Amino acid sequence: MSRLLVLGAGVSGLAAGRLARREGASVTIYDEKPSSEALGEGFAIANGSWDPVLLNGIDVVVASPGFSERSMPIVEALEWGIPVWSEIEYAWRHLQLPVIAVTGTNGKTSVTEATAAMLEASGLNAPATGNIGAPLSDFTDDGYDALVVEVSSFQLRFTETFHPLAAAITNVAADHLDWHGSEYGYRSSKARIYANQTSNDLLVYDCDDGGATELAMAASSETYPISGRRLPSGGGGVDEGSLVVGDVVIDISELTSQDTSHLANIASAAALALRVGATEEAVVKGATGYSPGPHRRSLVHEGNGIRWIDDSKATNPHAALSSIRAHDSVILIAGGLPKGLDLTPIAAEPNVRILIGIGEAGPGLAASAGERGRLAGTLDNAVEMAAQAAEDGDTVLLAPGCASFDQFDSYAARGDRFAELVTQRMEDPPR
Repeated sequence: MSRLLVLGAGVSGLAAGRLARREGASVTIYDEKPSSEALGEGFAIANGSWDPVLLNGIDVVVASPGFSERSMPIVEALEWGIPVWSEIEYAWRHLQLPVIAVTGTNGKTSVTEATAAMLEASGLNAPATGNIGAPLSDFTDDGYDALVVEVSSFQLRFTETFHPLAAAITNVAADHLDWHGSEYGYRSSKARIYANQTSNDLLVYDCDDGGATELAMAASSETYPISGRRLPSGGGGVDEGSLVVGDVVIDISELTSQDTSHLANIASAAALALRVGATEEAVVKGATGYSPGPHRRSLVHEGNGIRWIDDSKATNPHAALSSIRAHDSVILIAGGLPKGLDLTPIAAEPNVRILIGIGEAGPGLAASAGERGRLAGTLDNAVEMAAQAAEDGDTVLLAPGCASFDQFDSYAARGDRFAELVTQRMEDPPR
């Protein structure tokens, strides 16, 4: 009987523990904080400060994303010669199903969801799993035709045999440097999505993104470039008002968004879905019916020539810059937990008329913006300041470029609060 130590009692850790138990393994879960869920499921639990004695007799460590590659449990496990796998890697070793995998700094959730929608419209049972919220370990039975897996850099870092038959890299820019320690480490983790692919497998990448293109050029896979702006040679993209991927032609006006990032995401999804058996009709149906999830450039309110946009999902500079550049005159609300990233490019964007800083990164952002900078501290203050400064033609944009955890439990909570504040103010403006 193998013995597993699972690091983290969150959703993915518990799923890995359940899979290990189904496979007859002995499981111990370590988490610094007590977990009523883990106790309720009957797992052996270790809490409190890390103690390397927990590694005694362990065959495999399964690490959750909450443990960085530089954390002591992982460092000491590797020093002891114990394999460290992510939950994705552990689940993969128990799968007999075709897997499609999607990674990238931004957009991976949209591509994952859209791909699954296209396959579902084709009559295939191919759910979206992984980093999207449903752990891969919960999908290891034979009741599916395929699995569409969103994989983060954290999950890819500790993979060894993970081998998707079709994969996509949406884009790659510096992110999560606090976890990986360097941009090289982050990019190397992303590259593991194709590490075990061969020329029989497919790698889709955004050829307008330098980071994705650079990684794709090192792959042994069949590569397929896509673009949300043009039609690249040998790939899929925009051509005279249509989105063209293989033999699929979609009128762009029929899509729920004409944003270039949305077009790139839909093109990536179409290429992936076609590769694993989606019909052309189903790809069109899935593409035209798909809308990005909440807090992704969502219109909250429009009136008096001013648009209020919630892009709380823009948790890194790459995403924030993309969002800012979609508008001509921006009052930007930005800041939060910076994750060790360089935020100065956000402040330097010429179409940011006013930058209002919030959270831990707020003072630095406001200072970097010079005369355009304002410091609000809280989101509540920022909305009020934006409302007083906004003029006809402005877009008030929440695109923080940072994580939310200094002031909110999640980017969703931050976006919800923004929408609530905007709605309240528009319904009951100050007199």
